[in-house]
Amino acid sequence: MKLLLLLLTPLLLFSKVHYAKVEPMETITLKAAVSAQVSQTKMTLEGTSVTGIIIKLDDKLDQIKLTSSKESLKLVQSMIVTNQNILAALKQSLNKQKAYYSRMSNIASASKTQKDNAFYAYTSAKTQYFSTKEKIDSLKKQTLDLKYEMARLEDSISKKSIKLQNKFLDKLLVSEGDFVNMGTPLAKVQDLSSAKLVLFLEAKELENIKSKTIYINNEASKYKVSKIWKIADEKFISSYRTEITINNPKEGFSKLLKVEFK
Repeated sequence: MKLLLLLLTPLLLFSKVHYAKVEPMETITLKAAVSAQVSQTKMTLEGTSVTGIIIKLDDKLDQIKLTSSKESLKLVQSMIVTNQNILAALKQSLNKQKAYYSRMSNIASASKTQKDNAFYAYTSAKTQYFSTKEKIDSLKKQTLDLKYEMARLEDSISKKSIKLQNKFLDKLLVSEGDFVNMGTPLAKVQDLSSAKLVLFLEAKELENIKSKTIYINNEASKYKVSKIWKIADEKFISSYRTEITINNPKEGFSKLLKVEFK
């Protein structure tokens, strides 16, 4: 009996062994932000790290509208300058008509007809002045509307070129010629700059786990537990999901690693 206990004691000192697959830290499904037809896909880039465009949605009509809006803006701005010059001339005319009407009103010998004509000339000059001022305000409003339209078109065009910045293109979910609506999945991409190991540990194993050294394939590592779920997993009953973060992973993704906490 004593011999049996002596044999079992070393076994009890060993930590429980786990195996976990090296997974990308984040898997993202890119979705269409606008509705359009798919004009180009880079199928040959699947399975590689990509920096650049992987999908283009048709933006020909947006490009035409954007060019038209830019030309319209130039015309409206030119019209504003022209009307501002007219307004300056009308201001001078208005001041003269106002002064003339004021003088006529104070001349006792002036006839009613002369005073009325002076008043009508002053009123007409004032009407032209404010009409031109209102036109300038209307043109300025048009510039604001055109600038908004241009910003909207530029935003729409930018959303029709699906770009990646050093991300792994796992799978394209659309083909050339497809019509996609807003929210349609376009591609699955992964961030390979960091990885994670997902384990399901029992409550007893979690005791002081963050102070323990993590051994990977029997070698001590500098890795630490980054996240522990507080609620037991639905599938692995009485076990808690635990993640270990690996920055700049050297181990191959999908590789199965032996993990121990000591």
